[in-house]
Amino acid sequence: MDYLDFKTAKCKDCFKCLRECPVKAIKFENHQAKIITDKCILCGHCTLVCPQNAKKVHSELVDVEALLLGGCKVVASVAPAFVSSFDVQDFSVLQQGLKTLGFDEVEETAVGAREVTAEYARLLRGGKYKNFITSACPAINRMLQLYYPDALKYLAPVASPMVAHARMLKQKYPDYKIVFIGPCIAKKREAAESGVIDGVLTFEELKALFDKKKVDLRQIKPAEGNCADEALGRARYYPINMGIIKSFMDFPDGYEYVAVDGVHRSFEVLEDIDKLTGMFIEVNCCEHACINGPCSIKKDGGSLKANEEIRKYALESKTRGGYKPVAADVSETHPRLASPNRTPSENEIKAVLAKTGKFKPEDELNCGACGYNSCREKAIAVLAGTADVEMCIPYMRLRAEMVTKELIQNNPAGIVILDYDFVITDINNYAKNLLGVDASSAIGLNAFEWFNTEEFVRALNDGKNVSGKKIYIDKTKKYAELSVILMKEHKLMCGVLKDVTDKVTFDKQLAAVKEETLATTDAVIKKQMRVAQEIASLLGETTAETKVALLKLKKTLKQEEEDKN
Repeated sequence: MDYLDFKTAKCKDCFKCLRECPVKAIKFENHQAKIITDKCILCGHCTLVCPQNAKKVHSELVDVEALLLGGCKVVASVAPAFVSSFDVQDFSVLQQGLKTLGFDEVEETAVGAREVTAEYARLLRGGKYKNFITSACPAINRMLQLYYPDALKYLAPVASPMVAHARMLKQKYPDYKIVFIGPCIAKKREAAESGVIDGVLTFEELKALFDKKKVDLRQIKPAEGNCADEALGRARYYPINMGIIKSFMDFPDGYEYVAVDGVHRSFEVLEDIDKLTGMFIEVNCCEHACINGPCSIKKDGGSLKANEEIRKYALESKTRGGYKPVAADVSETHPRLASPNRTPSENEIKAVLAKTGKFKPEDELNCGACGYNSCREKAIAVLAGTADVEMCIPYMRLRAEMVTKELIQNNPAGIVILDYDFVITDINNYAKNLLGVDASSAIGLNAFEWFNTEEFVRALNDGKNVSGKKIYIDKTKKYAELSVILMKEHKLMCGVLKDVTDKVTFDKQLAAVKEETLATTDAVIKKQMRVAQEIASLLGETTAETKVALLKLKKTLKQEEEDKN
């Protein structure tokens, strides 16, 4: 199942999602970004950075609604990060709101977190672990299983709070359907693989459901009564950085307790973890931990405000419990998952690099514009079928510039391109010769200094193109046919010139011949008339016909001249 993807036709080839993806689990097909499901850890970071808001998270809203209307009983497990997403400081408010939607029972996932922390403490006291990595974050777990096999032995063999709580709920409500509600995309896959969870709603989906059913949490009053449970209160710290560490009632000896948030920070720890000893490492995929999950509801004040709200809720709720412990197995194995990557040969990599003009190490810019950390990494992706050769932006820009230059220079017409300040940005040799621009490099010079820009000014002022305007160039004594094309989006004007000097000269010569012919014809007519007058009595009607014919010839020649002009 594709739990995450991008909306079709939204992608603009900016490669920002790929640059931000920690495991490069994104490919491009026909200029469309796609998630590589078997490589993706579902951190959801790509959905947050996409400038086109092209995220497409698999929604289970319809499925959960069907459960609520299907006649079966449904229990909800709600992640403690709800406090910062819904501006609720008392769980009973959210509990009542969810029951209004049709949930029969509602509990906090913190109940499972409490048992997870207890299991962590038990394992630590056993002293078998050189280092210990928390297993609460499914995205981090997946990352270790796929990409950090050497660190996998340190990952706690314990279920996440969501799965631990679901197992407890299954013991408590064996006939109920279980729905988890939280801010995380990775929970969707983990829930599907757990075998005990029937659906997952993100906080965004829950808000949509509240809005649809017109449930306003602000109008719900908190319920009274709760029993003290300090361990449960501490477990409510889980969604913030250092939250798991704060959940310990006391710390087993022999370990230093540290927290790492954010995928890229976790890389530094995981890559060298064998060099560490005696470290308890709380790892969260999201920066600032779960309160900053990809499907959390962002509020004013950001993560700092959310952190404050969680700490306040956890501190004040230490005296409120209400959930009796239920025995359940909270152990979990995290087997190694085969990485889908194949290591290509050096010759294969070099062949791909050569396609983008990289023949020597110094040709490899490693600029990261394509989304990969290096040219070699991108070449490997090309060989794996998850990237295109054309994704190299510097190479494509250079190629485009070269093609453009060739097209301009070898164009059978004169090409001159001006910006809106009438500065020459490009000009080919044909145009330079025609306009009399004798500078070795005219690019960057002001066009006013070299040729008459009257038609360019007219096009810019009128805001419309000029087509086939005949102009005379004083400097070269040539005639040209000029068209000016406005490229408004780029604030450029493209002038296309065609030398029509020979045609104009021919037309003038032809006009002179016609004029001479007309003069000769007129003289013949006058002479013929004189002769006609002398022999009028002899010619009679023939003379009149001759006159008509000659006048018709004269009229025809004049008409041709007028049509030409």
